[in-house]
Amino acid sequence: MMALCLSVRCVKALENRTWRCLTAFRRSRQSDAGRQDGRWERVVGLEVHAQLCSKSKLFSGSQVQFLAPPNSLVSFLDASLPGTLPVLNKHCVEGAVKTALAVNCTINKRSTFDRKHYFYADLPVGYQITQHRCPIAVSGNLAYNLCVGKRHVIPKFVRIKQIQLEQDSGKSFHDDVRTQTLIDLNRSGIGLIEIVMEPDMCCGNEAEAAVRELQLILRTLGTSHGNMSEGQLRVDANISVHRPGEPYGVRTEVKNINSARFLARAIDYEIQRQIEILENGGKILNETRAFDYKSGQTIFMRDKERKQDYRFMPEPNLPPLIIYDNETLPSNVNPHQVVNIDYIREQLPELPNVKRRRLVEKYGILVEHSFTLMNEDGLVQFFESVVEQTQASPKKVIGWVINDFVALLKQNNLRVNQSPIRPTDMSEILNLLENGCITSFSAKQVLTELWKNKGKTATQVVELKELGLIKDQKKLEQMCQCVIEDHPEEVSEIQKGNWKVINKLIGQVQKASRGRTSPTLVEATLEKKLFQRCNHRNED
Repeated sequence: MMALCLSVRCVKALENRTWRCLTAFRRSRQSDAGRQDGRWERVVGLEVHAQLCSKSKLFSGSQVQFLAPPNSLVSFLDASLPGTLPVLNKHCVEGAVKTALAVNCTINKRSTFDRKHYFYADLPVGYQITQHRCPIAVSGNLAYNLCVGKRHVIPKFVRIKQIQLEQDSGKSFHDDVRTQTLIDLNRSGIGLIEIVMEPDMCCGNEAEAAVRELQLILRTLGTSHGNMSEGQLRVDANISVHRPGEPYGVRTEVKNINSARFLARAIDYEIQRQIEILENGGKILNETRAFDYKSGQTIFMRDKERKQDYRFMPEPNLPPLIIYDNETLPSNVNPHQVVNIDYIREQLPELPNVKRRRLVEKYGILVEHSFTLMNEDGLVQFFESVVEQTQASPKKVIGWVINDFVALLKQNNLRVNQSPIRPTDMSEILNLLENGCITSFSAKQVLTELWKNKGKTATQVVELKELGLIKDQKKLEQMCQCVIEDHPEEVSEIQKGNWKVINKLIGQVQKASRGRTSPTLVEATLEKKLFQRCNHRNED
């Protein structure tokens, strides 16, 4: 109980210090450009389209597969042949409900589907089935954290207006050489959830942090892989600026951003572009823009000055979607054939913000370390498995996991589940280090060898490579004596009183022993030898 109270106090102290640092950070940005920007309020809202994890599409039995041959996964319904009817995918509905519960939404037990009419080549039926009037969930909020510098985390949240189920369109490939457009309908009809956020953000960094947190939640829930490079998570950003105290300005929409980093760049560029136009007496047009990552600029796509009439109408081929909870579930209904909100709530896993808090309180690690663990899929499980199997403290384990293990993952472009290093390997290395069998330098060598030679244990590598700690005092004294004799200038500096130079001698002994000696023991031995040398000279 005492440790828990201390942990809570530490977290509160960190939060207070974080707010002070944020204030200082904002003040430090008040240069001439900052003062100019301070005359404007920035408003950013996001619409996030997440592809639901499902083996089949939202309204048809066609398979969902990335990079399948073009038009190889298209049903009669996807191709909009006459006489075909949509059948709702129950698994997609459960995924939408699970996501809505994770972001604190109110689930509508009765929701409806609508047709959104517009013409485009990759939408052969001429309309999209969505939930415009009565979506599956409303009124939620997403808590996220804004990192300022390396050690400061600012808690934030953004309101969620609604979450709606809808189907994806096909994909167009524009061939400029042959001046033609090719259509691939494999993506047509794949289940999406559109998460509409209120305009509560003010910069690219906030939007990036919110999307990354949402992506992490989706992956934790298993409702979406959220792989932006494969188009499984796409973001539309609505951006406007206005003078403080005035109504919101005219907004522009930057469409289909498929990278959190590019999202931040696009928003910041668009904010600055609008400010420059208004300060030069211009007018912001209501338009759709795209982000060119090569130039770092947003470019015009189409005009939205005249509001497009999507001619929304109720979907006649789909009845209202009815969702139950334990109280409203009829007794004569098979519970496996309906969607039960309470059952899904019970199956929710530990969410990222809860897990980060638990990691900090349970293991005493830094808040920023909890973010690092959560941002790499499978790293939390790896860390906790190592802690359970080793004698080393969690604080020592976190250093090795984040600084050494993650570095190897990045160097080899691998995920945690693809790593040749298992938690048992890491725990064995740390146990050898804790028991004084190897030095920290040797432990890093063992880790590298285990990465290259899968199938061997840490103890076997230590024996084969002769990486064990040198415990023979006579051998250590001989090595120290050789280093003293080979470095007369450093010895002379030490005799004059400059004892900092002894660190160089320690390094030389470590080099001669290939890191197999204890720096503390080496320092004590060197000091003993140097004192003896001084005493002999004084006697002479």
